[in-house]
Amino acid sequence: MKIELTDDQALVLSDWMHRVMHTAEFSAIIDDRAVWSALWKINGTLETQLSSIFSSSYSDQLDAARQRLIDEIGDFGE
Repeated sequence: MKIELTDDQALVLSDWMHRVMHTAEFSAIIDDRAVWSALWKINGTLETQLSSIFSSSYSDQLDAARQRLIDEIGDFGE
């Protein structure tokens, strides 16, 4: 299986996964332990493919990516 993401999508998803995957709240919604296998694979792939996570301008890049994605989706999710 192949999933294609834009650079912005990958960056924002990677950041989100890094922030929430190890919280008790997130763990509580995973009702099937086997799902963790896919989550770890996705997270690991993102981390190895995104050189920007090591950049000194990471925060600025992340903020810009978030804004571009929000602009694309318009009012969805508000």
